[in-house]
Amino acid sequence: MQIRSVGASGLRVSALGLGTMTWGRQTSPDDAVEQLAVYLDAGGTLVDTAASYGDGAAESILGAALAGRSDRDEVVVSSKAGMGRRDPQTGRGVIDGSARSLLNTLDASLTRLRMDHVDLWQVHVWDPGVPLDETCAALDAAVASGRTRYIGVSNYNGWQVGSAAAWQRAWAGRAPLISNQVEYSLVRRAVEDDVVPACLHHGLGLLAWSPAAGGFLSGKYRGGVPSGSRGADERWQERFALYGDAHGLRIVDAVATAAEGLGVSPLTVALSWVRDRPAVSSVLVGARTPAQLKTALAAGTFDMPEQIRAALDDVSA
Repeated sequence: MQIRSVGASGLRVSALGLGTMTWGRQTSPDDAVEQLAVYLDAGGTLVDTAASYGDGAAESILGAALAGRSDRDEVVVSSKAGMGRRDPQTGRGVIDGSARSLLNTLDASLTRLRMDHVDLWQVHVWDPGVPLDETCAALDAAVASGRTRYIGVSNYNGWQVGSAAAWQRAWAGRAPLISNQVEYSLVRRAVEDDVVPACLHHGLGLLAWSPAAGGFLSGKYRGGVPSGSRGADERWQERFALYGDAHGLRIVDAVATAAEGLGVSPLTVALSWVRDRPAVSSVLVGARTPAQLKTALAAGTFDMPEQIRAALDDVSA
């Protein structure tokens, strides 16, 4: 699997990363451990988690799984803070980008992960209620104390990531931001308007989450939503409603046609397209089962013909 630098930094990760959002919720601990083994055996190095995934369960499972592996030092562990438990009334995660919350959450994450540091620590989401300099000060404190090696952000739009990156470079001694983790797929290309240019300008690598649009681009929802699938989860129904218009369905058909002609799965086509976009350092692949993950990892060694790539660019524009 291809290894790339994250932006202009010295941190190097595999072009496909392993996402753990389902761990402890839809993926059992045993299946999660098997996923990790399958991923590392395929040459993957980046494992992405967050304090909010499974309310900490994903970090606990990952920590236990890595503790027994001899190749632990080869794994790049990324975690996030700033989004807490879901509000029972709104169903959305509670955002808190204060220094107190971020650093307390990092300490709790390290305990669950059984580590003294993570390789990359990111602010999960922009908090409009907290001054940017306070949030950035927490990132600097985490690097200075040795609790993380690199820092980044997640779900920041163009002006937000530009402001944060410029702030960190305004004074010597501050740790530079190296990443922005955002949603990016053939049906979600809005980041190309402002986020991608900002990342390229400031030397940040883009970590793409939901590159297959939660499985929408795999084609399995063309005939409806199967029971027990991610699309049947009410938390995804609103998101799928954004994808499933006439434009989105044309993209799904184009992906399926390309996959049939190339003799690969639609998932391989969808992931490969995102993998090779400008600024993308790694594409985060999430799966509920080891079998699903094995299918996704086929994109790690697939080279998409330029003619097919151009056709997908056109139909999804």
